[in-house]
Amino acid sequence: MLQNFIDAYSPDNLRYLFGGLGITILVSIVSIIGSFIIGSILGVVRYVKIKYLSAIVGLIIDIIRNLPLILILFFTYFGLPNLGVKPEIIPAAILAMTIFESTMLAEIVRSGIQAVDPGQMEGARANGLTYWQGLWYIVLPQAMVKMIPAIVSQFISLVKDTSLATIILLPEMLYRSQIIYGQNTNYIIPMFVAIALMYFIVCYCLSVLAHYLEKRQA
Repeated sequence: MLQNFIDAYSPDNLRYLFGGLGITILVSIVSIIGSFIIGSILGVVRYVKIKYLSAIVGLIIDIIRNLPLILILFFTYFGLPNLGVKPEIIPAAILAMTIFESTMLAEIVRSGIQAVDPGQMEGARANGLTYWQGLWYIVLPQAMVKMIPAIVSQFISLVKDTSLATIILLPEMLYRSQIIYGQNTNYIIPMFVAIALMYFIVCYCLSVLAHYLEKRQA
């Protein structure tokens, strides 16, 4: 058994596996940035109740949130070519992750804003700020502090969900581990142990970062 681990963790296999980790991190970071920006905008739009627009945005969010991520992955990679758009594997995975996570974050942002005492906005207006200035300078900073745990939890889920992109052959950690143990079935357990450790380290680092930010903001 020990020899299987030694053989599985050969320099070539580890180099190949770490290449998959790099792709996982790349897809995760780009998706996190994109979904945070888009999700924040959608959450604010849904909160402020702009006539017609907020209702439309809310409907789109509810639809996408209730779809499985794997279906969105299939659509971006296999469906978009039928509409004249042919994304490569990595852009398709990033697009699917960003679309899905944006809707999740939109609800977190909306709930976070609603959790702020309405008196904060009233105080901002009483001091001469416009509604949007009060929202940007007074309400949103307080809401973000409340949202940190939920947002980071969602980002951790996003990192783990990158494994679903193996369905469109994204060469991330899980996909590459399958390639390695496909050549020798004795490597199955060593590969599962390796990718479990990699996911744990990445997700744990995000949790530590969230704790640090929460303490700093407090």
